[in-house]
Amino acid sequence: MQYLELNALQKELAPHGLVILAFPSNQFGKQEPGENSEILPALKYVRPGGGFVPNFQLFQKGDVNGEEEQKFYTFLKNSCPPVVESFGDPKRLFWEPLKIHDIKWNFEKFLVGPTGRPVMRWGPRTNLVVVKNDIIDYMKRQVFGQRRQPLVRED
Repeated sequence: MQYLELNALQKELAPHGLVILAFPSNQFGKQEPGENSEILPALKYVRPGGGFVPNFQLFQKGDVNGEEEQKFYTFLKNSCPPVVESFGDPKRLFWEPLKIHDIKWNFEKFLVGPTGRPVMRWGPRTNLVVVKNDIIDYMKRQVFGQRRQPLVRED
């Protein structure tokens, strides 16, 4: 479950400056149908349950794609290439119009550097160990003054 892995990643890398921000959306298979006030209790008691409490910032639910997408996501998506070109089953996607840079499913991730510039993008199925290693590599490059163009990971 990615929530547990995100908690572990935040705990491990927070001392080095990582801040995880999560933005729920109901645009992917209607997987987040509740009100904002229901999201934290659902995480605690249902999915993943077992008393889970995120140790990262969880924002209010909003659109990440389509005509009503949050401007924050317009910026992120236009800063890093898409992780995949195809969309999967359009009957499970709830926005219009569909655009190539759109987020294709829940848990797609972006890394934003300390200056506010997006530098990496990962697909929702990318193993969190890969994400963690990419973040650590990025942090090391920042310490030693090396820069790299935006990276996309879909594995």
